Amino acid sequence: MEKGKMGEIRKDWVTNRWVIFSPARAKRPSDFKSKSPATPTQQQYQQSCPFCLGNEHDCAPEIFRVPPDDPKWNLRVIQNMYPALSRADVPVPVPAQEESYSSLGQVMTGFGFHDVVVETPLHSVQLSDLSPTQIAHVLRAYTTRIQHLITNHSIKYVQVFKNHGASAGASMSHSHSQMMALPIVPPAVAARLDSMKDYFNRTGKCSICEFNSNDLLIHASPHFISIVPYAATFPFEMWIIPLTHSPHFHELDADKAVDLGGILKLMLRKMALQLNNPPFNFMIQTSPLQDGASELPHSHWFLQIIPQLSVAAGFEIGTGCYINPVFPEDAAKVLREVNVLPLEGDD
Repeated sequence: MEKGKMGEIRKDWVTNRWVIFSPARAKRPSDFKSKSPATPTQQQYQQSCPFCLGNEHDCAPEIFRVPPDDPKWNLRVIQNMYPALSRADVPVPVPAQEESYSSLGQVMTGFGFHDVVVETPLHSVQLSDLSPTQIAHVLRAYTTRIQHLITNHSIKYVQVFKNHGASAGASMSHSHSQMMALPIVPPAVAARLDSMKDYFNRTGKCSICEFNSNDLLIHASPHFISIVPYAATFPFEMWIIPLTHSPHFHELDADKAVDLGGILKLMLRKMALQLNNPPFNFMIQTSPLQDGASELPHSHWFLQIIPQLSVAAGFEIGTGCYINPVFPEDAAKVLREVNVLPLEGDD
C-alpha cells in the first residue's frame, strides 16, 4: 500500500452499499492470511459421511444424479436432510390471530425448497481440485435444478451458495453446495436490483456491463472476467462476471459453463495460495425467476466469492456499512500476481 494513502468511503452502483476503506487498520495486502484455514482430508471415503459414494442410503431423497442412474455417480442433487424451508407447505399468508398483531409485521408459511449439490463422490476432493469440465457439470446441475423450480410459480428466487470451512458455515467437510428456492425476493437482492435499475434509468446502461478498470481486473477468459469490486465489502472479495449482458444465471450454456468452471477454479486456487486456504463463501447473484430478460436490461448476474478473513462486529451489524482494510486495487494486484501452476487432469 502506498505510504500516506488516505482512507476513502466508496459506494458502487451494484450493491448501493457504503464501504469504508481504512489503510490505518491494514497490514500490507500481501500479508493477509487466514488464521483458521480449512483443513483438507486425505481420506477418499469416510464411513460416517452420508455424501460419500456408497453411503447414499444415509441421505435425504435424491432429485437427480450425473450420470443418470449410474451407481458410480460424479455428482448428486439431493434434498437437504435438515431443510430451512418445507416443500410440503403451501405458500400462503398466515392470518394474524388477533387484529392488533397485524401491526407487528407480515408472515407466510415456511414454503420453499432446500437442496444440496454433492459435488464429488470422493471425500478428499474439493471443488478447486476438479477440472474445468467437472466444475461445469456442477454449474450445469445448478441450472438444471433451477429449470425444474421455475415450473413452480410460487418460487420467486433461487439462491445458489457454497460454504467452505466451518467458520464459513459448512457443517459437512465433504465438498458440496446448496440451493434455496424462496417464495419471496430477498431484501439484499431487491436492493441490488433497485440500485442497478436506478443506474440504468439515469444512464441507459447496465452498471456491470460498464466495468472498464484494469486496476480492478484479476483475469479475463473468453466469456468472463474476474474482478475485485470497486466498493468491495470484504478483503479480497471477488466477482466473476459474464462479458455478455445476461440477467439469469440459469441460461448459462454448456460451452460457457466450462469457461466459467476454468475461471472459478483459477480464482479459488489463487485465493487458497495467497490467503492460506481460507474458509470462504460463494454466492450466485442472479435475477428473480419470473422476470423475463426483456424486463431486466439493468440486471446482470455474477458469482461472488468472499474469503472469510474478518468478522462483522457491532459497527457493521448496526449500520450495514463495512470497514475494509484492503483497497480493491491493491487486492486485485496481489491476486493478479499469484502464479497458479496447472494440476494433473486439468483440461
